[in-house]
Amino acid sequence: MLAIVCPGQGAQKPGFLSPWRELPGVEQTVASLSEAAGVDLLRHGTESDADTLRDTAVAQPLLVAAGIVAAAQLNADESLPGADVIAGHSVGELTAAALAGVLSDEDAMRLVAVRSQAMATAAAAEPTGMAAVVGGSRDEVLAVIERHGLHPANINSAAQIVAAGSLDAIAALREDGPAKARVIPLQVAGAFHTPFMAGAREELTAFTPSLSPTDPTVPLVSNASGEVVTEGSRYLDLIVTQVASPVDWEACMATLRDRGVTAMIEVAPAGTLTGLAKRDLKGIALADLNTPDDLDAARALVREHAGIAPTADQEN
Repeated sequence: MLAIVCPGQGAQKPGFLSPWRELPGVEQTVASLSEAAGVDLLRHGTESDADTLRDTAVAQPLLVAAGIVAAAQLNADESLPGADVIAGHSVGELTAAALAGVLSDEDAMRLVAVRSQAMATAAAAEPTGMAAVVGGSRDEVLAVIERHGLHPANINSAAQIVAAGSLDAIAALREDGPAKARVIPLQVAGAFHTPFMAGAREELTAFTPSLSPTDPTVPLVSNASGEVVTEGSRYLDLIVTQVASPVDWEACMATLRDRGVTAMIEVAPAGTLTGLAKRDLKGIALADLNTPDDLDAARALVREHAGIAPTADQEN
């Protein structure tokens, strides 16, 4: 059983879209996605530096577009079966919605444009940030985060929780963190997935009635406690709430485990979610789809876990 997963903000790297633009039709696809988002995604994905890509209003549309492009190239081989389940981390859940057929590519880009701008505006209202807490006892980590007046914004795994809140509180957490844990500041522009994003949630609430969601054609796992979404309208409710609520990726991985997933492919820019899976989903096969050079291995993984024998040409 195959899962396709889509990374969240922070996974972007300068130039990561460059290898994909060499493939036929990709520049035209990116141009169309750029028009829907109102952002020059080809320029940012091939030329912009790391500081520019940290801008929430740039990073989020770029990540969604890159995931759509990579997945489309993977599925260009019509002999391949589709994924059995799809999930995305934070903004990656918008990519996942497009891949699962809940949103058209255009609507996914329209939504991420509004989401990213709204979150950037909310983040600019006061100095806030995020820090990963790696290791330590889960209960103690959560207690120390609360003691410092911070919020658990991302529950990424049993050994990694991301705290978010004021910069002063983040600094205090670094000085007085949980036992046997490392506190690592993240290069993000605000306290995402916390009450600091309430204004962004209001903007999304006003925007989503303009969208036309459909029910997913593939099971779609939500960041909200790993719920499997079966209705498009339910997805919109959850994605609006998500901007100001914690991302529970640990619960998403538990759902993938419970559904019997045996292989996972992470679309570009890949590596973050397969890295978490190495620790929490031990034994499953993993593939990172970062460049077109990774397509053959990813397709072979799809065939293997669908029980399809390779042809002579594929073996060679």
